[in-house]
Amino acid sequence: MTRLSYQYVVLRCVPRPDREEFLNVGVVLYCQSTEFLDVAWRCDRDRLSSFAPSLDVDQVCAALDFVAGVCAGDSRGGTAATKPMGQRFGFLRAPKSTVLQPGPVHGGITAEPARALEHLVERLVG
Repeated sequence: MTRLSYQYVVLRCVPRPDREEFLNVGVVLYCQSTEFLDVAWRCDRDRLSSFAPSLDVDQVCAALDFVAGVCAGDSRGGTAATKPMGQRFGFLRAPKSTVLQPGPVHGGITAEPARALEHLVERLVG
């Protein structure tokens, strides 16, 4: 069994950065050795609306779709999607002051990055 190291960040919906309250909405996982970069996310409209009634949930979903475009390297990710994979992960893990923010970078070991991503989303996002 091959042991592959990976890095990941949890994506947080932060409706009011001044309050430092957030809900986890996705995970970006990067495995350099297999050239794997992907995001999995869940945008639970009811949960987000009850957490922050004035939140534009469509804006959150659009931001998550942008992240998916950066990971995939397609037009949804704009110019960030044209960079090498490691730079794309660096872009996605950089702190931001928008409604969608990455948490700290964590690491792990897996034989299958895609399954690790599924597991992390289930455990950390729900």
